[in-house]
Amino acid sequence: MKIVCVEPLGISREHFEELKSEMNSKGHEFEYYMDRKEDADTLVERMRQAEVAVISNIALPATVLSHCSELKYLSIAFTGLDHIDLAYCKEHQITVQNAAGYSTTAVSELAVGLMLDVMRRITDLDAATRQGGSRGAFLGRELRGKTVGVVGTGAIGTATIRLLLAFGSKVIAYNRSRHTEVEQLGVEYTDLDALMQQSDIVTLHVPLNAETHHLISRERIAKMKPTAILINTARGNVVDIPALAEALSNHSIAGAGIDVYEKEPPLASDHPLLTAPNCICVPHIGYASREAFDIRADIVFDHVRQYLDSIH
Repeated sequence: MKIVCVEPLGISREHFEELKSEMNSKGHEFEYYMDRKEDADTLVERMRQAEVAVISNIALPATVLSHCSELKYLSIAFTGLDHIDLAYCKEHQITVQNAAGYSTTAVSELAVGLMLDVMRRITDLDAATRQGGSRGAFLGRELRGKTVGVVGTGAIGTATIRLLLAFGSKVIAYNRSRHTEVEQLGVEYTDLDALMQQSDIVTLHVPLNAETHHLISRERIAKMKPTAILINTARGNVVDIPALAEALSNHSIAGAGIDVYEKEPPLASDHPLLTAPNCICVPHIGYASREAFDIRADIVFDHVRQYLDSIH
């Protein structure tokens, strides 16, 4: 079979050559690329003859997939699949498998890091210090004793809860179903509106689907305390982003830490969050740690091996 890794995935050329040697020894053709290209023409060129393809969070719409008539299996080096046209894949019997779990620690640590940055104004004060300034009258806030509402208690949400408990926070949670593991940590489940009203910090850890699109709506943002902050390391469209920017500008809430947007960065220069006060914006880096990428590579190519074994 022809196997194509469409992008570098943070893997060294030496590692790719080892994979190529392994796949070739089993009678497969393995091709890889050391640059990331997201335009449709390049994707079609690289995947046109592939029977197995590996890709991360680059969008694969039907307009690209329709040119890949040989494609039978997609190993997605990413947790979410909302960037893949799954309806097209189902219709054309293309098996799609994600890499769940590789970034659990990375994303949960970034979520807490964003909380600390927003509450202590680390980024702003770094800039002020470099310009000869001082803290002035600014006083930061601590995680200890704060009520943190965790929306979504899957693997990443649960890992975030464990970190928050270590900081001495009180954690409440919302999820479609209650998890015994979370309740055993002493975490109380509540409904989403109550969570928005009670929390000093709201942190989001849900997938994007029809039910969660704009789950954090204008109306729910309005329920937050004026001293509260919102953290989003999940998916951009879980939040009504214009409503969030407006709430920040009106000082209806105190701050936000955002890693995800309506589309992948780079953002347009007029994106509303870029000028919103006390909003830390990072370019979707939650999953991107050295350790996570090493785990991801192992998961992704183990999935390829399993697929190849299953058809022989």
